[in-house]
Amino acid sequence: METGPLTPLVDHLRAAHAERAPLVVGLGGPVAVGKSTLAAALADALAPRAVAVVGTDGFLLPNAVLIERGLFLRKGFPESYDAAALSAFIARVRSGAPVEVPVYSHTEYDVVDAPRPIGTPEVCIVEGVNALRFAADLDVALYLHAEEEHIVGWYADRFVAQCAAARDDETSFYRGWAELPEAEQRVLAAQFWDSINHPNLVDHIAPTAEAAHVVVVKGADHGIVRLEWRT
Repeated sequence: METGPLTPLVDHLRAAHAERAPLVVGLGGPVAVGKSTLAAALADALAPRAVAVVGTDGFLLPNAVLIERGLFLRKGFPESYDAAALSAFIARVRSGAPVEVPVYSHTEYDVVDAPRPIGTPEVCIVEGVNALRFAADLDVALYLHAEEEHIVGWYADRFVAQCAAARDDETSFYRGWAELPEAEQRVLAAQFWDSINHPNLVDHIAPTAEAAHVVVVKGADHGIVRLEWRT
């Protein structure tokens, strides 16, 4: 990290934290592009500061509510989040008061009733597909970009891995597809991408890159190609 292509970004975040603490950083980008991995790497690089990484998935409306509102197949779209709760969370982080965050289980594919305490972070990285829709609440806004043709492959790889893990977990959302041949799982992943993730990316996620201070661009091998500074 310190000698890699992200060094200027880490230096920028350190300088921003020196001017304002707690610092709230937003990290947006497409499904499966690697936001959680980047957020974790930035958190490590910002040590010894107390850094909390918070996924916006925890602020999704519960499945029961999404189903009631006819939004289950639009999970991850802007209307599927409790936007007021996320804004209130960011305000509490800024206040310096101890905070906790709702937790989302990717295995159960739902918010779980077990909030996670994160104390009083000096830096809070809020990551999620539509995280930059809250740009007005953020001190630094980052967008992680890769060409869609690469992301589709990464998404399929992740779906296959989730199905494999579900073979020994009857409670997993992915259990129903676990015994399918991998080729069929990849066909399903492509269908899910085309019907759900692609429209969300084009209509809602990609446009939020305009709110970013920095766009982090990845190549086909997951490596960082360049940083695009917008301010």
